[in-house]
Amino acid sequence: MSQVELINISKSYDKQKDVLDGINLTIEEGEFFVLVGPSGSGKSTLLRMIAGLEDITGGFLKIGGHTVNHLPPKDRNLSMVFQNYALYPHLTVEQNILFGLKARKVDKQEQQKRLKDAAEMLGLTDLLKRKPRELSGGQRQRVALGRSVVSHAPLCLMDEPLSNLDAKLRANMRVEIRRLQKRLGLTMIYVTHDQVEAMTMGDRIMVLNDGKIQQVGKPITLYNEPENLFVATFIGSPKMNLADAAFSEDGRFLIIENNIKIAVDSALFTNIPRNRKLKIGIRAEHLFPGMTKKENIHNVEVVNVEQLGNETMIAFEVGSELWTAKWTGQWNIQYSQRIPIQILPEYLLFFDAESGKLIQSAQEGKRQEVVSV
Repeated sequence: MSQVELINISKSYDKQKDVLDGINLTIEEGEFFVLVGPSGSGKSTLLRMIAGLEDITGGFLKIGGHTVNHLPPKDRNLSMVFQNYALYPHLTVEQNILFGLKARKVDKQEQQKRLKDAAEMLGLTDLLKRKPRELSGGQRQRVALGRSVVSHAPLCLMDEPLSNLDAKLRANMRVEIRRLQKRLGLTMIYVTHDQVEAMTMGDRIMVLNDGKIQQVGKPITLYNEPENLFVATFIGSPKMNLADAAFSEDGRFLIIENNIKIAVDSALFTNIPRNRKLKIGIRAEHLFPGMTKKENIHNVEVVNVEQLGNETMIAFEVGSELWTAKWTGQWNIQYSQRIPIQILPEYLLFFDAESGKLIQSAQEGKRQEVVSV
């Protein structure tokens, strides 16, 4: 059953330019759905429209099968967690968590039961008598989550709730929020500009840019088969390597940035038009070390090396583009050193350079499947 349905939703502040334009989307019950995009893409505005904090200029919003355009936030049976915590400074943690339940006159015994469960779940049991000023940023965010949890609303909206936390705490909170959502069976709509959060948390992701949907799908689908250049460069860390490319007249070679020539099997690329400007893309982990290999090896000059312990990131130039290779393990590579890299055509994605649309995803990616255990 669909929990939230957006039908041709639009938003305009001046009745001339739409901040959001033609948003059509269905979010299923119990789904963890992530809205991701750069700053100014409209994702927080869309979330606030679902919450009832922003008016809808055009289209229809349905929650639980009922049109709710006209309903105020309190009647939409949802909870919301904000980026800035929104805690009452004069109230204790306990009072902040229970504030909404008291306003709705929930039975006191039921209030205490929900408080106990939420506090244990979020590690707040020893902090219930403190005021917000006595808490760290992570603890304040957990209080905001606790207030949402005790409401028992089936729909929870989160607007970049982890952006004020340090990296280690963000990683921990990602796991906790995901576990919380599964345990309580919530439908969660989560806004973030961090594509790592989107990839690690979402059942499905919607990529938004300039108020328009770029792609909706499972994280691994967006990673392997981005519908356009924007999604290709936005999803994945590091971003996908891109470059201009063209086939040789006989079709036996692909020439990248007038710099690198790759031998190709033309039968793999029969659907790619030869009369269009092309962009090719390849993921950093698909640029392999060429030390012991012979096929499609190219010597490149290293312009940067990042040693991350479990992997090594190597940057080099391909024509006017800066590419990154990601190799597992620790590699003793120095700045300005020339190293051999293998670029295999079956790992290349092809895009139309003018429209940015995907023409063909990686052939090797189509043969691979996510391993089930």
